[in-house]
Amino acid sequence: MVKVDRATWKKNYFAKLKSFLSEYPKILIVNCDNVGSNQLQKIRIALRADCEVLFGKNTMMRRAILQTENPDYMELLPHIKGNVGLIFTTGDLAGIRDMLLNYKVAAPARVGAIAPTEVVIPKGPTSLDAQKTSFFQALNIQTKITKGAIEIVNNVNLLQPGDRVGPSEAALLNMLNISPFSYGLLPTQVYENGSTYSPTVMDITDSDVIARFMNGVANVAAVSLAIGHPNSASVPHMVANGYKNVLAVALATDISFPLAEKAKAFLADPSAFVVAAAPAASSGEEKKEEEAEPEAQEESEDEDMDGFSKSSLYCHT
Repeated sequence: MVKVDRATWKKNYFAKLKSFLSEYPKILIVNCDNVGSNQLQKIRIALRADCEVLFGKNTMMRRAILQTENPDYMELLPHIKGNVGLIFTTGDLAGIRDMLLNYKVAAPARVGAIAPTEVVIPKGPTSLDAQKTSFFQALNIQTKITKGAIEIVNNVNLLQPGDRVGPSEAALLNMLNISPFSYGLLPTQVYENGSTYSPTVMDITDSDVIARFMNGVANVAAVSLAIGHPNSASVPHMVANGYKNVLAVALATDISFPLAEKAKAFLADPSAFVVAAAPAASSGEEKKEEEAEPEAQEESEDEDMDGFSKSSLYCHT
């Protein structure tokens, strides 16, 4: 490959970034701290079919985005900070995020590194001999000697997220052969068709959206019922409550109408509405079918008794 001068290289980089911006509507901004070149090469090969991966200085990426003069891309500028790269794609963002997580590599704790996650040393026996007891005592870690080896008595919360790894913590983890951290390309922000959002949004499913919507409908219905405001959410409940009031008045007085007759007859003689149990069948499946018919009949009679059902309610509304 012919090596070009710095000015030509910058010109080609800007042209490549601009072409990616115009060609791909979806962008993942990823953090690449502590990612090795070999690991990055494997990720590039895995994403080659659906994505383009681009790294560079943040100032160059910002300058190229500003030169596009597209206001939609300005949403990217606040998120291009730190050690980041851009992944351009037209495919499924959630699938690409999951693929990136599969290429995370375990790494030992190094002095001065920032702990991305909580580090807990589990209790139990170790492979260290009794001569290392003083090291654990200096760190206030309770131990005991079992069969000539050191055994940790309780779980040790060594590091919290955001803590800086010190020499003692790094030495202890290395002695125990524990690699507490794992590094890879971690999505920090998502750009899609002119808007940016957190990667956690990709975890929202259709059931989550439906549950939130139904919760909102329930809140609207509750407020509307409290203030007496009819709308599509509260009218079914208003009609049901009105029917209950009319039925209660009819049962307490001599007032009667066809739909209240069955309710009065039921209160006068409940035994007349008891459905006889079906005879036991020889086979188990026939018994289940015969038992299902009386249950369905009881439900239909209950609906006929009060003269009100969800289907009739929504038909009237």
